[in-house]
Amino acid sequence: MRAKLEQKTDQLYVLLISVHGLIRGEALELGVDADTGGQCTYVLDLAKALAEHPEVGKVDLMTRLIEDPQVPPDYAQAEEKLSDHARIIRFPCGPKRYMRKETLWPHLDQMVDRCLHYLRQQGRLPDVIHSHYADAGYVGRQLSMLLGIPQIHTGHSLGKPKQEKLLSSGRKATNIEKQFNFERRIAEEEALIQHASMIVTSTRQEVELQYGMYAQPDAKKFRVIPPGTDTSRFSPPGRRPIANSVEQSIARFLEHPKKPMILCICRPEMRKNIQGLIAAYGNHPALQKRANLVLVAGSRDNIRNLEKSQAAVLNELLLDIDTYDLWGKVAIPKSHAQEEVPELYRLAAKSRGMFINAAFTEPFGLTLLEAAACGLPVIAPDDGGPRDILANCHHGLLVDTLDSDAIGEALLSALTDKPRWRKWSKSGVINVKRHYTWAGHVNKYVKEVRALLRKQRKNLRKQQIALHSGKSAIPLAQHAFITDIDNTLLGQRDGQEALVEWLIDNVGYTIFGIATGRPLESAIDILRKNRIPIPDVLITSVGSEIHYGIRRIPDIGWANHIRHLWRRDDVVKAMQEIPGIRLQAADNQREFKISYLVDSQIMPAVEKISQHLHARGLHAQIIYSHGEFLDLLPIRASKGHAIRYLSYKWGLPLASFLVSGDSGNDIEMLVGDTMAVVVGNYSEDLTHLKGVPRIYFAQAQYAHGILEGMQHYKFGVAANKAPKPTPEQAAMEDA
Repeated sequence: MRAKLEQKTDQLYVLLISVHGLIRGEALELGVDADTGGQCTYVLDLAKALAEHPEVGKVDLMTRLIEDPQVPPDYAQAEEKLSDHARIIRFPCGPKRYMRKETLWPHLDQMVDRCLHYLRQQGRLPDVIHSHYADAGYVGRQLSMLLGIPQIHTGHSLGKPKQEKLLSSGRKATNIEKQFNFERRIAEEEALIQHASMIVTSTRQEVELQYGMYAQPDAKKFRVIPPGTDTSRFSPPGRRPIANSVEQSIARFLEHPKKPMILCICRPEMRKNIQGLIAAYGNHPALQKRANLVLVAGSRDNIRNLEKSQAAVLNELLLDIDTYDLWGKVAIPKSHAQEEVPELYRLAAKSRGMFINAAFTEPFGLTLLEAAACGLPVIAPDDGGPRDILANCHHGLLVDTLDSDAIGEALLSALTDKPRWRKWSKSGVINVKRHYTWAGHVNKYVKEVRALLRKQRKNLRKQQIALHSGKSAIPLAQHAFITDIDNTLLGQRDGQEALVEWLIDNVGYTIFGIATGRPLESAIDILRKNRIPIPDVLITSVGSEIHYGIRRIPDIGWANHIRHLWRRDDVVKAMQEIPGIRLQAADNQREFKISYLVDSQIMPAVEKISQHLHARGLHAQIIYSHGEFLDLLPIRASKGHAIRYLSYKWGLPLASFLVSGDSGNDIEMLVGDTMAVVVGNYSEDLTHLKGVPRIYFAQAQYAHGILEGMQHYKFGVAANKAPKPTPEQAAMEDA
């Protein structure tokens, strides 16, 4: 059991999610690959800064646990304390090894489930969920819908603008789709734009031009809150000495190491446009004469051992250096420690050099702030964040990074105008402190979160929906009550009313759910007509669908789980050969359920139907009930399987579930470790269950039978208080 984190009473609990990348509290391994860049720094600094705010009591940063001999063991640590009020929580997700973010999509539902278990252990739900990048956005969106917690999202980079830039640079659509999985990513980004309660961006341009590429973004959701930079680490040269080891690591490559440095720090990936920067320098003899080029492109031991995309970028880099004959003019150190990054900026500033960000697209540009804080002027893309940063800090030039000649001319112009260089250097140091501090970021962030939560509470008071409002009751409830609808929950008006009273008495303690053969819309309609509160969980269409609450949030994980071996069209075709059955109305047919009406005199035995399907290589669960209905489902789908799935997903033992039913399609959920109740008006196909442990056959019928079963099991917060007697019991007492 994890140790409880110290928490400030009645203050905000913020759950941050950043699935990919190698992220740890100290010594970030930036530039190891395409996934370990500015986002890792941003999220870690945000977590630490939030934890220092007086209105924030707890910050959890959720990420992926990685067990891989190729990376340090720090990333296999389930919990890492950042401060008294912040920590990193790591969950297994997919294979143990480190994986690129584009390959994580099939495994993200595991992250959702692990987080639900974790929150049950904490005994408190977050006030907000803040996801970072599209993959974490998917996890956060599922948690937000399941838990009823508002989601905040930061994209860091977006699929559509990145896709467009790569296409415009000449990349083939099929190749970039294979590498970046844009179709899945963009679809999730579109869903996030619709669902998120607040979207945090670093610049106004990001809102207007980048999110503007998506369908119908709601301008009211966006908040421009620029991130900060740690000026305790990044400061101009002169305030502290530059380590000899750092200078030597660069000088060893260069014939004339005293020349000004053109410094580039980035990951070795295509969109960073290292090739365009080499072309700009290689085609410009005057620039080569004026300055050296220092490329800090990630860390490597052996290029052959890198992932394919990184190796390709670095191989092209080395080939281009050779093509332009730049040996002695270009430094390409193999690795650098995180603590050396500020010294590299200071070294470049000391040489009266420039920092260059040559990326095709740049949502923000954290390195531009780091350079500014160190007094190092910059050349940056005329795109995204750099436009806002340079408008505030006035410490360099914007350039079209698709034009390598323009990059070269801008660098030479900047390096030869010494008075302007000094003005830029001083301006950057002053203005980065004025506009970009983490304290300022977090103050605005907390203010926006408080306003968001007030608005949510106001809306919930207006709606007054279901038994529970706002956050879901499911993660923290101690027991679950799941019942069939027809002829179990419904059938006697006074019994229904007594059961509703029981539900109200047990709000927050017991999850209320239904498990029915009805489709979702029909189930909700019949419950409303009978004045039954909308349940926390709706298992419908004989267990083939799971939804949550009044908002009918679908359980995507369940749908993905039961899709295994399901070939619906082929099953329908094969069933055409079975006599004595006909398809029910279209309203009763679902993606994971095929329903028939039965002539019991003609239809063959269920075992014969099963053999018929197996002979054709088809797999289906066959449920025959009331002597007149036949349902075919995926082999993993049924009411019983759905309840067991809920037990796993939400971390609630099966022994804490009370289930009730009346007919054959309830059998699978009645047997096993649950507390099962068969109401007095049960059908004959349940008779064989008499005497089975943990199955109670009630004397009373319908909802009165459920209440009798609850009394038998002493189920509920008032279990020691006798429930109201059924009419039959009352009559006996009167006699």
